[in-house]
Amino acid sequence: MGRALDVPVGLCVGYLLDRAVGDPRRWHPVAGLGRAIGRLERAVYADSRAVGVGFAATSVCASIALGVGVDRAARRADSSPVRIAAVAVATWAVLGGTTLNRVGREVADDLSVDDIDAARALVPSLCGRDPESLDAAGIVRAAVESIAENTSDAAVAPLFWGGVAGVPGLVAYRTVNTLDSMVGYRNDRYGRFGWASARLDDLANLVPARLAGVLVVVLGEDRAGALRAWRRDAAAHPSPNAGVVESSFAGALGLRLGGRTVYPHGVEERPALGDGRLPEVADLYSTTRLSRRVQIGALASSALIAYAIGALRRRR
Repeated sequence: MGRALDVPVGLCVGYLLDRAVGDPRRWHPVAGLGRAIGRLERAVYADSRAVGVGFAATSVCASIALGVGVDRAARRADSSPVRIAAVAVATWAVLGGTTLNRVGREVADDLSVDDIDAARALVPSLCGRDPESLDAAGIVRAAVESIAENTSDAAVAPLFWGGVAGVPGLVAYRTVNTLDSMVGYRNDRYGRFGWASARLDDLANLVPARLAGVLVVVLGEDRAGALRAWRRDAAAHPSPNAGVVESSFAGALGLRLGGRTVYPHGVEERPALGDGRLPEVADLYSTTRLSRRVQIGALASSALIAYAIGALRRRR
């Protein structure tokens, strides 16, 4: 059963690396991925769904090929430490939970001393909203919602796909998510070209977002509130996945999220999520603590999935 432990151990080591060092400020692998996708976009862009489908397929297939190549090289080495190291490095490279929580706490720290300009400068690190349109209350709401959503996108989902498919799953998921963050917008430029990337991201997050919701219900302080808000409010959100995580976070923390949301490309009126009070600065600290618990729960769940899949393969 030793080899069945390679991926679970690699996931755990990669998670601990992310906890220890977070995202590097320079030479981050995901930044390099973004630059490669950006170059491909500039080369092939057309205001066309068909071209966008080809663009997304090319990007994801290339990332899967890279992940499979790394995984096969590690297997050919016939060494558990080599395969564990490959999974660990890939896990660290694609995880963003530690940086997410750090920025969330920094926003709370700045708002606690009424430094709204510093807090506003951190908003782009969390979400794509227009920071100049946000007052202190708007920054708090944006941060809580973004930490909730990105707990799934930046931690639960990559761990889940790493548990299912090892290095290829980790790399492929991060590519899908990066595509969505770069071109998955409903605006004049990307409405058609980015359609496939956005739908692919929805599909890739379908199971992980619901795993995140379950973990929020299990690990949150108000389990009944989290489940109630999820069941009642999630479907009203424009995203089939973000609504699950944001509503369960709102219920678990006794908050009400949603409302007028200003993006550079326009204004959206988001539905109410939860039936509690409006979030305050102190709730940002509670949100990051819940996010951390959910990430640990996702690590445990994904390690079990990876072990079960590895054990089944060993029996064949």
